[in-house]
Amino acid sequence: MVCENCSVGGVIAGLNPLEYSSSSPYTIFIFQAIFILTMCNLVHFPIKYLQQPRVIAEVIAGILLGPTVLGRIPNFTDNCFPTESIPGLTLMANIGIILFLFMVGMEVDLGYIRKHLKAAVTVGLVNMAVPFGLGCAISVGMYHRYRENADLPPIKFTTYMVFIAVAMCITAFPVLARILTELNLISDRVGTIVLAAGITNDLVGWILLALAVILANSSAPVTTVYILLATAAWFVVMFIPVRRALSWYLRRFTNDLVTGEPSQFSMMLILLLVFVSAFYTNIIGVHAIFGAFMVGVIVPRDNGYVIRITEKLEDLVHLLMIPLYFAVAGLNVNLGLLNEGVDWGYTIGIIVLAMVGKIAGGFVAAKFNKLLWRESLAVGVLMSCKGIVEIVVLNVGLNAQILTQKTYSMFIVMALVTTFLTTPLTLRVYPLSYREKVAKFLKGEIAWDGTSLVSPDSAETKKSFRSTDIKTFTEIEIPRTLVLLKSIEALAPLMSFIEKYLKNSNEPTVQSIHLRDFSSRTSHLLEASTMREDNQSMEYSTSVLDLFRIFSHLLGFHTTSKSILTTPKNQMLILNEQVQHETELLLTCDKASNVLNTHIAEDNENSENALYRKIFKSAECNFGLFLKASSEGSVDTIEKTDNGTLFEHEPTSTFGVNVVISNDNSLTPSDFLALHTAFQLAVEASSVNLIIKSSSQSVGMDDELEALFKDLVSDVTITRVKQLSTFSDEVLRIKPSFKSDIFVVANNLSIESSNVLSADVAELVVLGEEEGFDTLVVKCPM
Repeated sequence: MVCENCSVGGVIAGLNPLEYSSSSPYTIFIFQAIFILTMCNLVHFPIKYLQQPRVIAEVIAGILLGPTVLGRIPNFTDNCFPTESIPGLTLMANIGIILFLFMVGMEVDLGYIRKHLKAAVTVGLVNMAVPFGLGCAISVGMYHRYRENADLPPIKFTTYMVFIAVAMCITAFPVLARILTELNLISDRVGTIVLAAGITNDLVGWILLALAVILANSSAPVTTVYILLATAAWFVVMFIPVRRALSWYLRRFTNDLVTGEPSQFSMMLILLLVFVSAFYTNIIGVHAIFGAFMVGVIVPRDNGYVIRITEKLEDLVHLLMIPLYFAVAGLNVNLGLLNEGVDWGYTIGIIVLAMVGKIAGGFVAAKFNKLLWRESLAVGVLMSCKGIVEIVVLNVGLNAQILTQKTYSMFIVMALVTTFLTTPLTLRVYPLSYREKVAKFLKGEIAWDGTSLVSPDSAETKKSFRSTDIKTFTEIEIPRTLVLLKSIEALAPLMSFIEKYLKNSNEPTVQSIHLRDFSSRTSHLLEASTMREDNQSMEYSTSVLDLFRIFSHLLGFHTTSKSILTTPKNQMLILNEQVQHETELLLTCDKASNVLNTHIAEDNENSENALYRKIFKSAECNFGLFLKASSEGSVDTIEKTDNGTLFEHEPTSTFGVNVVISNDNSLTPSDFLALHTAFQLAVEASSVNLIIKSSSQSVGMDDELEALFKDLVSDVTITRVKQLSTFSDEVLRIKPSFKSDIFVVANNLSIESSNVLSADVAELVVLGEEEGFDTLVVKCPM
């Protein structure tokens, strides 16, 4: 029923807000949007823990809202999704899919295809050819059973066959790239080949789909030829004059490509171009999404320009329009129509053929590119991902009346199953342990059977803290310092420490790393895939990296920088990938009060404390956590002092170095690292205090340590503290004030512990909060 004046008086006048009104159609639309978005998020909440993409939740939500589940409730569909309201809902959804395909086009990096042309062509095309052939085979039976006598306009078998084959061979590049990033495969050999092949698959798939739609929409062979010619002509126009004109305009009349930030007028121009292209391809009988896709491909990629454009569009598109589109797609699914055994036989058949075809094609082509067996299998599994693009393809087929509702429902089930299986199958055939083995094998560190090819008596092994002693620990060189930057607030105290630590080093090398959380945003996906091979790229670096680079240059350090997008669970893997040798030092900084908050470490696995705990346990190099006492404030004023120090109010010679050793009878590698760090700092320090926690009063190594540090600083004190005494009280007896001092202590925490710091270290950090000194907590790799 349609109400003409339902907006007058509203519910107060007793009118039904869910009754469709031609004068205010947005009322029912707003309700439907709220309903759909709520359902999508409810479904997504449990499956996100299974590492499944949001598109699965959105389609399942549509199925639940459709005739399969909730639609069976009497009057549910008539009240919540009345027939009169569907065109408005579909209109908004289709505008969203046009913008979405524009963003998908911006993900296509033609330069990356050229760089990896062999992999792109072999894996991309072979991986399509095998399932395409299997799709042609199964389409014979499906055409005769489900389409030949269907209550739809007749189409030729060749048109039906091409469409079914395309639906079988397509790969969802946007979902694929997200999976690669979340599994930390974006820079792996497998990831490189899959990305190149995925882009090629995307381009060829859309061309084949356009061909299928052209064949379905043409009434005569001559019409098909004219549509093909018009499409080819528009393709040439877009990729030669329009592409060059757009690039020329942006370079000549704007500063967009220099800054990477699109102006408001440029955004308007590009969006206008999107809708013009979509309008043209739609009126010639192809589909509006193809025109939008073309514009996305031709947008310049300089300085992350496509990323900034995506950032301006993605929230509205992905949070509102795309859920509506996939919910509408789900509403058209009716699993109740699959009421015969043969229907489910065909459904299982297309699932098996789609998976086997993609996996087999990817496997064979990857072996041709000289990948190992399990690497090749992983390529095939990843390329079997359907996801978003498959749903779009199926909707095109349904709207073009190529598919019946029954066959549409079958292929939706296939798309959901293949997408759902991609991540777990990849983890099964290409687990982290196997990837680490392959990496060591390719570096020549081990034989394929796991036998080490590095001699345990080699010079490199002897230089580590695990094989040193009190006489030789000062000879160990730290070849490179890795700096994990968390925030601008931590930059000043961290740089102050690094300046003291490396001031007298010969040509110190520093690499700064900024880890950022990878989200489901398309802009993050674009950034992660764009930076996959450009390790030194600063195009998308944040201000904290820029500041660090500037200060390092002023201090005379050789610096490289990385801004890396990663998921919290992959942060440790990313950090270890940056390590070249176990004697390198990874440094980071935080407020002491933050680390002392044990609830964060215990309750939130994505917290900073959880990351510190992982680094202490799993880092493949030396690690130092610099804890700034909050009593002096979180950030020092950055100013140049008379003695040439950039980051301190007081002259550099006023700070003292204090080393805490837990047991002199059995020094751990981490204790030697603490002594080595103190030795580096002592060059600029005014005093050195060695605090040894021991159950005996024997002098032990006192004389040797005192002699070592006396060469650097005259004021050296060695204090022995009984194990059973109150440590804080004993430390405060050494001197009246430790303000501005640095304490260095080893974190000899057992690997089974769930804490960030050992009890002794935590006690020292608490004392630092009270007395105003900073603490460097160090740990050697296990």
